[in-house]
Amino acid sequence: MSNRHLSRTIAMQSLYQWDFLDMKDEKLAEIIAFNRHEFAPKFDDDAFVEQLVRGVIDNRPQIDELLTQFAPDWPLEMLTLIDRNILRLGVYELKFSDAIPAKVAINEAIELAKGFGGQSSGRFVNGVLGAVYKDMVVKGEIKKVDLEPKAVVEEVKKQEEVNAE
Repeated sequence: MSNRHLSRTIAMQSLYQWDFLDMKDEKLAEIIAFNRHEFAPKFDDDAFVEQLVRGVIDNRPQIDELLTQFAPDWPLEMLTLIDRNILRLGVYELKFSDAIPAKVAINEAIELAKGFGGQSSGRFVNGVLGAVYKDMVVKGEIKKVDLEPKAVVEEVKKQEEVNAE
């Protein structure tokens, strides 16, 4: 498992617990530390985990608004905690993280959904994030990293190198 994928897994698990515990921000550092120790005690990329979790929480109103818009048949409170937080993480990376290419954000969210969600979670996450991305394209909100094919290739190579280790 790549370091970035492991970071996303820890971030997703932390967001899940944070959501389950009624979104108490004062518990966040403790939750992240617990999950880091539980899933990857020798892991050393805390900065990316923190960036993901903090990014989702800081942008949650806009993220939840997008989820409501692009999954209108599924009110947020009706989504499973896992699917809701995988989608939050995916939308954060897709819309608010300038360094992550859209394809990487969507694919990583789908993999998390397949690994931790229900039987149809992968397809659901793909559909919602795909709709968000199409809307970004229509509105001309493509991130710079997605306009530079070289950057996408470098990110994929970086992930492949980490996977090979």
